[in-house]
Amino acid sequence: MKPSILLIYTGGTIGMVEDTRSKSLKPFDFNQITDRIPELKSFNVQLSSISFDEPIDSSNMSPDVWIQLAKLIEKNYSKYDGFVILHGSDTMAFTASALSFMLENLSKPVVLTGSQLPMGIIRTDGKENLITAIEIASKQENGKALVPEVCIYFEYQLYRGNRTHKFNSEHFQAFQSANYPVLAEAGVHIKFNKNAIQKTTNKKLKVHTKLDAGIAVLKLFPGINENAINAVLKTKKLKAVILETFGSGNAPTDKWFINLLKKTIARGIIVYNITQCNSGAVEQGKYETSIQLKKIGVIGGADITYEAAVTKLMFLLAQNSSARKMQTSLSRSLRGELS
Repeated sequence: MKPSILLIYTGGTIGMVEDTRSKSLKPFDFNQITDRIPELKSFNVQLSSISFDEPIDSSNMSPDVWIQLAKLIEKNYSKYDGFVILHGSDTMAFTASALSFMLENLSKPVVLTGSQLPMGIIRTDGKENLITAIEIASKQENGKALVPEVCIYFEYQLYRGNRTHKFNSEHFQAFQSANYPVLAEAGVHIKFNKNAIQKTTNKKLKVHTKLDAGIAVLKLFPGINENAINAVLKTKKLKAVILETFGSGNAPTDKWFINLLKKTIARGIIVYNITQCNSGAVEQGKYETSIQLKKIGVIGGADITYEAAVTKLMFLLAQNSSARKMQTSLSRSLRGELS
């Protein structure tokens, strides 16, 4: 039997074509996708599609949409062998990270892709991205999915979703996975890095549909003052703070700064230390400038991406876990997001 793939269009540049009258961009009907991309007719794949009633710009992405996507995959999970989500590139890494945590025991591919130029433009990158994403989602070996995890495919590279960030808004190569190897590279052939791909599980899919956005981000810079930090740490209904530090997790050693963090942690608020660097990891205690953070209870995020840190906290906060369990979960890998 042909592998069956469900194509889900949320919005974004890839689904746009030029209106011949107004010359403006508008979404095209994905039920007629083979008319736009006739190459798909030669695929040994059964392709179905679902489009959001109102396509959204990825800048308007929200946890509610992630929940909608997770429920959509859950509803159709037994009907299809894989899923391809078309999405705007700006927040694609957030969505991929969120879905990786929400879809526990995933054993089928969920591949997100998009484009930098609309499908209706002659030089579009969307056509290749979509064709290869569908091919990857349909790949099987010994009757099992070859890539049973949430991924991003863009410009000939397949990345683990929760290891990826967008680093370029102009070039076709828009994404990077600095701390984890690519899962596959597409050339004349698609070469899969099987050692980097998560193993298939026989456990039943468990879908989590609760997220808690009670977080704030505090990005440090030389000269940051007490008032600015206080404004973040005293945010109403705050449950967790992502502290973006320098290098391998370093921060100012001023007493007022350490005391502010200490008081925040004493209020039951999580402080999660991630690096501002695109590559590398937090190692609290490596330098004197991070020893105090470790002593007062700041949790080190190792080599987690900013996008994965945000969505992992939203996911864990919604579980209403104890402080000890939260610390354990933030310090270890749940879905391959940490080395």
